[in-house]
Amino acid sequence: MRLTLSSCVVRDWAPADLPSLVRHANDRDVWIHLRDRFPHPYLAEHGRSFLDHVSKQTPPTVWALEVDGEAAGGIGLELFGDVERVSAEIGYWLGRAYWGRGVMSEAVRAVTAEAFRRFELTRIFALPFADNPGSIRVLEKAGYTLEGRMPQSAVKDGRIRDQLMFGAYRQLR
Repeated sequence: MRLTLSSCVVRDWAPADLPSLVRHANDRDVWIHLRDRFPHPYLAEHGRSFLDHVSKQTPPTVWALEVDGEAAGGIGLELFGDVERVSAEIGYWLGRAYWGRGVMSEAVRAVTAEAFRRFELTRIFALPFADNPGSIRVLEKAGYTLEGRMPQSAVKDGRIRDQLMFGAYRQLR
């Protein structure tokens, strides 16, 4: 996929992205709002393993966010099967140097629209931590609807945290 937006380019990851991936991902303030499968510290070996993994995806469901000519973050979908095959979870992260510029809101909006075109989905959802106002604002600006609060539903860095459920929906005919 390649989506050229006003604030960034959403594109496939490339091996040459390794240095910028590691530089932007190796930040506790990024890590603290992500799932534990995103390591911290984020080392070159983690980046190589990730880039190898995404290069083999068919179809690709994880993309780089290129800002100012470098991979500065990522966005992706987790597709589900069985009765939930019409749903996907969206996840994203962005290097701190690019926070507050509207990059992620634009990327989430564009990837959501593209995902509804590419996949047979009726719903895309996100589960930000309730104490992450930046991510909540991204979803609101991208047109997602708050569906509810999930109290004490996650643990991160030894702390029990609430999550919020946001969803976006395909317009059914």
